[in-house]
Amino acid sequence: MIHPRTLRIDYGKTTRVLYVVGSKLNVNLNRSAPPTSKFFSVKGTANVQYSISPTPRDTSHLSPIPLTENSVLLISRDHASQHENDSKLSVQYYGANKEVLGRAVVHLTAVELSLDVDADRDGIVEKNNPNKGSWKWGPDGHGAILLVNCDSEKTYKKTPDSEEKNIYKVSDLKDMSVMVLRTKGPGKLPEGYKLTMHISQGDAESVRVFRNRSTEVPNSGLSQKLYNLFVKDYPLVLSSDVLSKEVPYLGGVAEMNFYVEGLRFPDKDFNGLVTINLSLLEPISDGLPETPIFTDKVVFKVAPWIMTPNTLRPVEVFVCSTSDNYQFLKGMRNLVAKSGYKLNICHEYVNRGDRWMQDELEFGYIDSPHHRFPVVLDSPRDGDLANFPYDELLGPDFGYVTRVALDEHVSSLDSFGNLEVSPPVTVNGKKYPLGRIIIGVAFPTATKGRNMTKVVQDFLWAQKVQEPIALFSDWLLVGHVDEFMTFVPAPDRKGFRLLLASPDAGYKLFRGLQNSGHGQATLFDGLTNAEQITLDEILEDEKLQAENNYVQSCIDWNRDVLKRELGLDDEDIIDLPILFKLVEDENEYRAVAYYPDMVNMIVLGKNLGIPKPFGPKVNGRCALEAEMCSLMEGLGLKCTFIDDYSSYHQLLGEVHCGSNVRREPFEFKWWNLEIFCR
Repeated sequence: MIHPRTLRIDYGKTTRVLYVVGSKLNVNLNRSAPPTSKFFSVKGTANVQYSISPTPRDTSHLSPIPLTENSVLLISRDHASQHENDSKLSVQYYGANKEVLGRAVVHLTAVELSLDVDADRDGIVEKNNPNKGSWKWGPDGHGAILLVNCDSEKTYKKTPDSEEKNIYKVSDLKDMSVMVLRTKGPGKLPEGYKLTMHISQGDAESVRVFRNRSTEVPNSGLSQKLYNLFVKDYPLVLSSDVLSKEVPYLGGVAEMNFYVEGLRFPDKDFNGLVTINLSLLEPISDGLPETPIFTDKVVFKVAPWIMTPNTLRPVEVFVCSTSDNYQFLKGMRNLVAKSGYKLNICHEYVNRGDRWMQDELEFGYIDSPHHRFPVVLDSPRDGDLANFPYDELLGPDFGYVTRVALDEHVSSLDSFGNLEVSPPVTVNGKKYPLGRIIIGVAFPTATKGRNMTKVVQDFLWAQKVQEPIALFSDWLLVGHVDEFMTFVPAPDRKGFRLLLASPDAGYKLFRGLQNSGHGQATLFDGLTNAEQITLDEILEDEKLQAENNYVQSCIDWNRDVLKRELGLDDEDIIDLPILFKLVEDENEYRAVAYYPDMVNMIVLGKNLGIPKPFGPKVNGRCALEAEMCSLMEGLGLKCTFIDDYSSYHQLLGEVHCGSNVRREPFEFKWWNLEIFCR
């Protein structure tokens, strides 16, 4: 909504006014009248529209009209001028006997101005959308979207594009949102008038604006399209160092493209909204500052970082090659080849022996109507794989973001095996079409314990679109949620199943085998670096039973949280037979998997890569593998068991810990979320 602009006029003078089409000029006639004025009349050229308030009884404005303290003249035009001062309006003042006391003259030059963005989110910058200055969620919402320009057009000595001072490649423009300044009017603005673009100090840390200087094509015979291919001069208009800058008025009917880039993601101190303003400034007098007579504004929402759950289609799988994980790599190669996806191996000269690909990074993406690309979130863990996300993944259309814990202790809970996301869910009628992020923390009543650093938690919460859930994972030695839970796709119910590690299910399976006469069957058969143990010995171990009772209670606490926060029923959950044992850790006891933790798997479509459990053999087949296949094959899923015992399990990790998967983005567009519309 454009509010009327107050205009001062003086009798005996000619006032030259630059008028913006769509606005109204508000003239208080009494304030500008000669002291003894009692009446006034108005006349103007045909291209000027005006009205008088209060409405006079005499419909002819040429006849003297009684002048009151509240007499107001509203002036407007509906077309831009072709040249300066092409319309005229005059106000004549009269005394008590209707004698002429003076006349005020107004010469108007009209221009059309609009700062435009893709406010309706269809990929096209429409003209003067009435909702361009605000943001609203939902399919009927509005507001432009901005990407954080966190990829790198450089492949050598690379840095994120948002940290570069200039635009070096035209291809970088596709990561930015187009903003168009549309103007229509005479060949130039009246002397002293200027257009400025400006942002607030608060927004200056979050956004930069470049313009396309090649809008002004030189007399070279090149077409605009060809000229844009060769000219890469996109000057910086607004930044943290330049909050306001004059922008050219091109004259006639013209459009000038600006390119807006986001500099940072939503976070605790930033809600993701930025405002860019365009003002028309009017000169007052030499030596005095200009004053704004018209301002247009647009609002952008910075796109959030979005995680991808196991139910989305894989694109490529990442694993490390180390001196001792040949057997693991062999199994992963076969699984990925069978699944039809790409395998990306990080070799030892890069990983320096750090095999925990899952823990170092999390894949996600950012999305807008005009562009989207994957973005890796680098954990504060910073092991020997610390440089991999930046050095190997950051590149053209592959972004990078991290959070550095400057004043916080980084623990194992900051590794991203402790960061998962659910498939889409509906909870008590509330839809989460992008799922919900899941993290592990210390138990709520604990006076001490390990937690994911606040800087990472703040970042995850600030993205909003995948509202996080905090689980209790500090009972584990490593402390990661992927040690006791995962999700797999399913053809029915909610489209997935939650898999939970369950000591109860493990003891139930083993007791059933014992009752069937298989008590002497051994675990770890065939392993030279593990002590074999019979089912009878496991079931007779009261200490182990007590430890697993404790573990089951921890998992059950999380089970209840997940059921409540994800809207799950017991039928949506499958318990996997997995036992744990407690080990001493800094005067506390925490749990580790007793045998390879089958829930710590990789999900590639309908193919599951599961740690080979080396369970008791019954009729020549591992009973744990048989149980796992029975549970998964009912969902149409195929199980591949990968030997990770020596190279991962004994180092307190499994298949999921040693791998990572980049997946296709959601089809659902985050800005259509209705969760914030109520």
